[in-house]
Amino acid sequence: MKIDSSRLSAHLEGSLKSLYVVHGDAPLLQIESCDAIRESARKSGFAEREVLTAEQGFDWQDLVDASRSLSLFSPKKLIDFRIPSGKVGVEGAKVLQSYCEDLQPDVITLISFPKLDRQALSSKWFEALESKGVAVSANTIEREALPAWIAQRLVLQGQKAESEALAFLAESVEGNLLAAHQEIRKLGLLYPEGNLSFDEVKQAVLDVARYDIFQLGEAMLSKNVRRFVRILEGLKGEGVAESLVLWQLADDFRAIHRFASGIRIGKQPAQVLRDARIWGPRANLVQKAGRIGIEAVDAMLARASEIDMMIKGLRKGDVWDELLQLGLNFAANGKNG
Repeated sequence: MKIDSSRLSAHLEGSLKSLYVVHGDAPLLQIESCDAIRESARKSGFAEREVLTAEQGFDWQDLVDASRSLSLFSPKKLIDFRIPSGKVGVEGAKVLQSYCEDLQPDVITLISFPKLDRQALSSKWFEALESKGVAVSANTIEREALPAWIAQRLVLQGQKAESEALAFLAESVEGNLLAAHQEIRKLGLLYPEGNLSFDEVKQAVLDVARYDIFQLGEAMLSKNVRRFVRILEGLKGEGVAESLVLWQLADDFRAIHRFASGIRIGKQPAQVLRDARIWGPRANLVQKAGRIGIEAVDAMLARASEIDMMIKGLRKGDVWDELLQLGLNFAANGKNG
C-alpha cells in the first residue's frame, strides 16, 4: 500500500498495520511521519520500543530476533528500524523479503529510509515491503503546492492567512520545508489565533534581528556567560518575543535531557545523538553539556515552565530577568539556583 505523508494522519485513525516504511527527501516530513506512527503505536498499547540501525557490519538476524523477543512486561512491541544509507545489500534484501512473509501479530515494524533511487523502489525487497505494509512517501512539497501546505499548517495552530501572505511566505523560504516550519511556529508564538494580515506575516519574516535566539542557545550551551548576557540584552532591546527566547532555551534543555538519558542506560554517545536527531556543531555542545546530569536539567525545565506561566500572565515576575537567571545558572555551572 502506498500513501503520501499528507494522508498518514487519516490512515492512523483506523487500525494500525504490522509494517510501515517511511522514505523520501524531506527530513521534516520524515521525522513527523515516524513520530506520528510511533505515537499511534504507543496509544494502541505497543509500549515497548526497540531501535535498530543498519550501519556497517549490521547483523540482519538482529531484526528477526527483535521481532520474536517480547518483554514480559509488554505484550506488544514497536521495532524502530533505521537504514540511513538506503542500501540493504544482498543479505538485507533476502532478510527483508522473508521478514515480510512472517510478520508477527503483536509487533509493529517501522522502517525508515532516506530518498530511494529508482532501482531501489523497483527492487523485489521494496516491493515486498510495499505489498505487505504501508509505504509512506515523505518528499519535498513542490513550490506551487507550498502555499496550500503552509495554510494547512497554520490551521493546525488556529491561524489563517490570505493568499497573498501565503505566497509571500512560500517565496521567502525558497521551498525549504524546515525553514517554512520555523516561520509557521514563529507566527504561532508572535500572534494569537485568528486571521493573519499580510503585513503581520511580512513583518515576522523580514524581522531579522542582529542577534538571534539560536546564537543565544549556543552561548548558553558553550557556557560563554558574557556572550549569553550580551545576546539576551540585544534580543530584549530589539523586541524579540519572550516566548521565542524561552522556546530556544527549553529546546536546548530537552536536547540535553535526551542525550543524558540515553547515556544513562548505556548507549554510545554517537547513537544517542542520532536517535535524538541532534546534528552538526550543536551535537558537540549538547554532548559536553550533558555532563551536568538529568536531575539538574529537570529542575531547569521546571523553572522554564514557571517562566512560561509568567509570559501567559498566570504568575507574577520579571520575565527577562528570569530568562537571564535561567541561562546564567546553566552557563555558569550547570546548577539550578
